[in-house]
Amino acid sequence: MRGEIVGYKEEEDYKTEEEEEERELVGGGLPESKKFVVVGYALTSKKVKSFLQPKLEGLARSKGILFVAIDQSKPLSDQGPFDIVLHKLSGSKWRRILEEYRLTHPDVTVLDPPDAIQQVYNRQYMLEDVADLNLSDTYGKVGVPRQLVIEKDSSSIPDAVGKADLRLPIVAKPLAAKSHELSLAYDKFSLQMLEPPLVLQEFINHGGILFKVYIVGEAVKVVRRFSLPDISKRELSKNPGVFRFPRVSCAAASADEADLDPSVGELPPRPLLEKLAKELRRRLGLRLFNLDIIRELGTKDRYYVIDINYFPGYGKMPEYEHIFTDFLLSLVKQKQ
Repeated sequence: MRGEIVGYKEEEDYKTEEEEEERELVGGGLPESKKFVVVGYALTSKKVKSFLQPKLEGLARSKGILFVAIDQSKPLSDQGPFDIVLHKLSGSKWRRILEEYRLTHPDVTVLDPPDAIQQVYNRQYMLEDVADLNLSDTYGKVGVPRQLVIEKDSSSIPDAVGKADLRLPIVAKPLAAKSHELSLAYDKFSLQMLEPPLVLQEFINHGGILFKVYIVGEAVKVVRRFSLPDISKRELSKNPGVFRFPRVSCAAASADEADLDPSVGELPPRPLLEKLAKELRRRLGLRLFNLDIIRELGTKDRYYVIDINYFPGYGKMPEYEHIFTDFLLSLVKQKQ
């Protein structure tokens, strides 16, 4: 079925007329009257459903872009020809396949290089480039929360936190960034209840609002999301324990239409975001990612990047269809 990948099969196996048309175009040669930009995609069925929505595919077709599923049961080099390969699959085998394909098909743009993606999948290294950047200008300062990596032995966590002088409460996240779950530890004793491997970050009060900054090539789009609420010293002393959350924000928690205090809801200055995105594109070697940013409560210009996600849920980004198709066309134009 269109949108499926062998190995991720979840529905009945059949081909639509639209898929047959695309396979004929790609396998049998593109029609001379029109040169399509062919985008081969290797995505999980969940990602296909959220990203390859009918509106995106319809707009892409009108602009001369075809999305074609990559069949993992066949050699990648035998498929296509592709102008662009779009992927978000895990596993060392898939990474090797992509790296070999990049070497033998240098004219094909692979979004994004597997090695670059691996860095943001590990929270120990994810924020290093932001920290090294130490971005500060007239529009504000961008840093990262103080953090500590715990690889094993939960009983050692309280002492490790004390030695690192991290302030409570502590946000605990899985070391592997493929999970969005997190825990919030209110007291030192409860830290032993956490399960390594983890990254521990100081919790920073931020008015309960998080800014999701989507990057698609050179395009930057920011939206507001509700986040974890602020924690007072009184709450900290009266609520011992560990509280678990499936994720910090979600599409249903959009704060774009909420009546917010301007000091909390005002978007970060666009020049600051564009400068940050440009520097991280270069340092990370990625073109498809987003940043989770918070503004420290009580400040006007003190920002923290708390997470980076590769190929995020663009289906939740306003006008993503136009932004993404323009980006794909720009990649092809750059090679001409």
